[in-house]
Amino acid sequence: MIRIGVAIVAVLGLAACGGGSRYSSSNAAAYGGGYAAVPVVPFASGPIQKACEADGRKEASRTRCGCVQAVADQSLSARDQRRGAKMFRDPHQLQEIRQSDNANNERFWKAWKEFGQNAAAVCAQT
Repeated sequence: MIRIGVAIVAVLGLAACGGGSRYSSSNAAAYGGGYAAVPVVPFASGPIQKACEADGRKEASRTRCGCVQAVADQSLSARDQRRGAKMFRDPHQLQEIRQSDNANNERFWKAWKEFGQNAAAVCAQT
């Protein structure tokens, strides 16, 4: 039951990627303002993006995984990104970290949870 709960948290944090999209006003101006603005979606490559794509979930597109990586680059250290990428293969580890009394695990869990919320807000439309 715990494993299912952890998997749900991991999937929701990555698949939901909710929030509004951002638009570039320069694109609309370049076309005389007569066309709809083109959404600007952040993209980056790195350990989170690679783990996201390798996980094989239906919602894990190249664009969405790249967006999630871009958010990770802004909110997680390189070490936390490498550690978090392992959670895609074994989501149960995340549950163990969340329940741990270890201060380092608690810090990681808080950072990871905030990252998931930020990714949900930024990457929803991808």
